[in-house]
Amino acid sequence: MTFIERCHLAWQQQDSLLCVGLDPELSRLPSSLQHKGTPLEQIREFCIGIIKATADHACAFKPQIAHFAALGAESVLAEVCAYIKDHHPQHLLILDSKRGDIGSTAQHYATEAFNRYQADAVTLNPYMGTDSLQPFLDRADKGLFVLCRTSNPGGDDFQMQTLASGERLFEKVAATAQHQWNRQGQLGLVVGATYPAELSKVRAIAPDLPLLVPGIGAQGGDLVATVLAGQMTKALQTARQTGLFINSSRAILYASSGPDWAAAAQAEAQKTQLAIAHVAG
Repeated sequence: MTFIERCHLAWQQQDSLLCVGLDPELSRLPSSLQHKGTPLEQIREFCIGIIKATADHACAFKPQIAHFAALGAESVLAEVCAYIKDHHPQHLLILDSKRGDIGSTAQHYATEAFNRYQADAVTLNPYMGTDSLQPFLDRADKGLFVLCRTSNPGGDDFQMQTLASGERLFEKVAATAQHQWNRQGQLGLVVGATYPAELSKVRAIAPDLPLLVPGIGAQGGDLVATVLAGQMTKALQTARQTGLFINSSRAILYASSGPDWAAAAQAEAQKTQLAIAHVAG
């Protein structure tokens, strides 16, 4: 199965475009967990609880590696990823690591993502060019979400710069991903919901690439504008398969700090899923 086929399977089987980000913060865990076992046990229980609560409303999960690694919790991340693969194999597992290096280092990062954590896809920084992506591209059944127009204000520093060709840098990244790098249908792009005009431009340049879209929820991205700007052309989509993985992390994870945290996360995920579906049609 190709990566794009894997994406369509997740969208179709779950009837959802929602990706739930797993970004655990010890200081923000529900009070009922904060004095229960070790910090690593708390993170494990929280993440698996969130997965159980939201799986019916999501098509993907996106664990953020730094939130685990900073606490020495890579073993927990491996357990969480294994839980997703074992219990929700239809969901896309995206490792959010934003790696970007060359040679043997890039090869080890690919092994980390795809072997150690069993990810279906990984986020990558393309600043070092094609050879930094090659070890990931060599895994024909895996996906790469390349940073393109990120949701943070500082993205303007470089991504909005106009090149000699007349393209802005983020447009060059989108075009290169669409035409040069996407030889086996493995490429996707990361485009923030906080910039719907640029999202629309990226979709025009890369009409058939899946887009991972952070920035709704806590970052304030406009959900309606995001879905309308990022949809694939009608010729390339079927019902609700609009080519988007719309990520929400904090708004779902920390919907409640009380004993109802799992139920609150479930309710927020369901609300977001239905809101996306209403716009997607």
